[in-house]
Amino acid sequence: MTPKPHRFNIDGQLAILRRYARSLTRNPDEADDLVHDALVKAYERQASFKTGGNLRSWLLSIVHNTHIDRLRDRGSVERRHMAVREAEVAEQWRPFSQDQAVRVKQIREAFFDLPDEQREALHLVAIEELSYQEAAVALGIPIGTLMSRISRARTRLRSLEDGETRRISRDLKLIGGSGNDQ
Repeated sequence: MTPKPHRFNIDGQLAILRRYARSLTRNPDEADDLVHDALVKAYERQASFKTGGNLRSWLLSIVHNTHIDRLRDRGSVERRHMAVREAEVAEQWRPFSQDQAVRVKQIREAFFDLPDEQREALHLVAIEELSYQEAAVALGIPIGTLMSRISRARTRLRSLEDGETRRISRDLKLIGGSGNDQ
């Protein structure tokens, strides 16, 4: 009796791949195209996947590399920057209040303003919950480089947060209160 061949099942990985592709492209349509292209490559190269290996990391690595290849082929950075404005916020359990909606928009914009390398590393660890080792493998970089990118991304987000807090407090004005406002 021959053992059954390893079934190459990616169904459980699609949501993760789409989320990561959306983070990379900042555009839902481009993200779908990226995932499609990456899955075609994965299917064509499924023989190179080690049985018992981490399928998620392997697929995320293919998505990442496919994205890099597309950027090189496209040769245009302007299109990526225009796509920032087209990015959508994932559906939430309940609608945001106006203040929360503004805050989420600020956080999203700050995240997308991070340099690509930092955003990619932070997304894999913070959003996809990959271990540092898995994320480093997916990006094809040493773990120390990954940790450095994540640290710089977090520092930059904190500094943006601190700068925004100082700007808001500086811009606040006491309205009324003195009785001389006629």
